[in-house]
Amino acid sequence: MARPPLPLGTWGTITTEKIRDGSYRALTRFRDTDGNTRRVTATGPSKAAAERALRDVLGTRTAPAGEFITAETRLIDLAKLWITGLEAEGRIEQTTINEYRRVLDNLVLPSVGGLKLREATTGRLDRLLLRLRDQSVNRQRKAKVVLGAMLDLAVRHDAIPTNPARGTTRVHRPKHETKALRVEDLIEIRAAVRRWVNADRPGPKATGDMADIIDLMLATGCRIGEILALRWSDLDLNGDLPILTVSGTIKTETGKGTYRKPTPKSEASRRTVVLPRFAAELLRVRRQFATLNENDAVFATRNGTWHQVVNVERRWRQIRKDTGFAWVTPHTFRRTVATLISEATTSELASRQLGHSSSQVTRDHYIAKPPVSADLSKVLERLAESDDASSDS
Repeated sequence: MARPPLPLGTWGTITTEKIRDGSYRALTRFRDTDGNTRRVTATGPSKAAAERALRDVLGTRTAPAGEFITAETRLIDLAKLWITGLEAEGRIEQTTINEYRRVLDNLVLPSVGGLKLREATTGRLDRLLLRLRDQSVNRQRKAKVVLGAMLDLAVRHDAIPTNPARGTTRVHRPKHETKALRVEDLIEIRAAVRRWVNADRPGPKATGDMADIIDLMLATGCRIGEILALRWSDLDLNGDLPILTVSGTIKTETGKGTYRKPTPKSEASRRTVVLPRFAAELLRVRRQFATLNENDAVFATRNGTWHQVVNVERRWRQIRKDTGFAWVTPHTFRRTVATLISEATTSELASRQLGHSSSQVTRDHYIAKPPVSADLSKVLERLAESDDASSDS
């Protein structure tokens, strides 16, 4: 029976022989990554030195560290390779990679980081995800996304035949009713904003930025980061149809600070929308009294820098405190726009306004269902008429 071949990247027994006085040769058979087995040798002044030299040579012939993933690779090492690869690709935003790293460090690796790939079975991963589900469905979902993507890398390296994370318990996120604001709600919200702006508090007096930011979100359906990233050069307020172009968003990263990313969330998010009259007038007035800043920002801090999204969200939480709108977030304004447009036109047009790649996303998550279905009573009345006609004949 033929002897089975060596595994790729490994070698057989090392033997040594004396070549001459003070010189020894170490040799072995090595199976290269191309599948061919070759004889590899090295020399040294002693048997031990020759063997050490040979092991050094063999080390250079195996796959470089971090590139050869096997069933013996631990999940903590696979995680490092995966994160490093994402950063090298440059395809995913650094803020997203930072979130992946946080999920790994806090939720995944403390429990399963020491497992080898061959030990990372569906059952073991499922038990981890079920424990996380007991804490929150969101933690379960994030951990499953990270595990699935990370283990896909191991599958591509042929370290494991299938991805064990794909067979774990399905994440069932509780369905939340999509809620939008009514016109009368907006009257109360704007009053709450005015009270917050005029309230006595330590420090500099609040500006009117929050009122304008909210009105622009309502006028466009833009995300809060898109509104904060607006530049005067993104606006054309002098044409017959005043327009606003969404071409970026605001990001904040550790070590990098707050900056304007020159592309929005997705390709579909890059869009130009026509402004309603109240928004165009708001911006004309704002431009008239604006202080120039080097970023050309429509909304700049007192220092001329970009506003942080988290700071604006925090101010909104202060505004809505002690009101009946604790459920309202900046995203609620987008849902309000989507619902209004959908009711007046179509969900497809609402999707384009919001910058979604699919109108299905808009219908599923952004359009509130009316409390009463559309009045189709006159259409249904025809059923009674046809019944009357048949009874007369």
